[in-house]
Amino acid sequence: MQLDKLARIDLNLLVVLQVLIEEQSVTRAAVRLNLSQSALSKSLSRLRETLGDPLFSRTAHGLKPTAHALALGEQLPNILQQLYQLTLPPSFDPGSSNRNFSFAMVESAYETLIPGFIGPLLAQAPNLRINSYMWSEKSISDLQLGQIDFGIDGMDLQPQSNFSIESLPEGICHQTLYHDHQVCLVRVGHPALALHQAGKWDTQAYLSMQHVQVRCEGNDWWALDYHLAANGQQRDLCTTVPDFYGATSVCAHTDLVFTLPESFARHAINLYPLVMLPLPFDFMPLAYVLLWHQRNDGDPGHKWLRELITQSARHSARDGGRWN
Repeated sequence: MQLDKLARIDLNLLVVLQVLIEEQSVTRAAVRLNLSQSALSKSLSRLRETLGDPLFSRTAHGLKPTAHALALGEQLPNILQQLYQLTLPPSFDPGSSNRNFSFAMVESAYETLIPGFIGPLLAQAPNLRINSYMWSEKSISDLQLGQIDFGIDGMDLQPQSNFSIESLPEGICHQTLYHDHQVCLVRVGHPALALHQAGKWDTQAYLSMQHVQVRCEGNDWWALDYHLAANGQQRDLCTTVPDFYGATSVCAHTDLVFTLPESFARHAINLYPLVMLPLPFDFMPLAYVLLWHQRNDGDPGHKWLRELITQSARHSARDGGRWN
């Protein structure tokens, strides 16, 4: 496309040409366009010069389009309609949209969030396509570069933490979906259960145990370990695995303790012979946060999907009675 040549064309002349083709009369065209006949005649002269064709010849019955004008007349309505669409504010119709949206999510969100919003999403937007990826250390960069549309991450509520909302880079918008807190999972018959029953399940007992840990963004440590380290304490992370299901399976068949968000723990105890114990010391709650780049803040499709996810999370929190 030769944009420099297009820039020299007055696009208003295309409207004049379309009306002249329809009316085949300078007088009637001038009335429709609210122009004087003199002004319209000047516009016709510019059209002839720009397009290199006389476009019309005068007859006793008005203007007769040339073959070139008739050929242009077949294309102009679509071209003008497309130009008009460019002037309209953006819109989004879920029922007819076939857009693709991409997510990067922490693993626990696949159990606690996706089941809640995928059904309503497909009911309202059956042709929409969702591509999801596991949250990683490069997901924030992917949001910044526009390689994904949304992120769902678990973040600390402590402002000075490196994992908090305040640590997000400029340009990343966020919406808190729900709050969660950490609990412990142990197998049925685990020694920690007797300690808890005897009132001896405390920090010392917790740290005396061996632990299984899910690798977080490629790291063996996550916020809890940094919290313990700040108090001169450290867990015995004897086993690290890449995902929550692997950790729950290991936990169900060993004496290892698995510390994780309660929302996922409640799901895990329905799959494995596991028991949930409280974390025996104070630790800040967790916020599951929806993330997107500010460039998409006003996009109707993004806004619709953000609202759907937020509503789904609120309904799950209210109906499940576990997220508060």
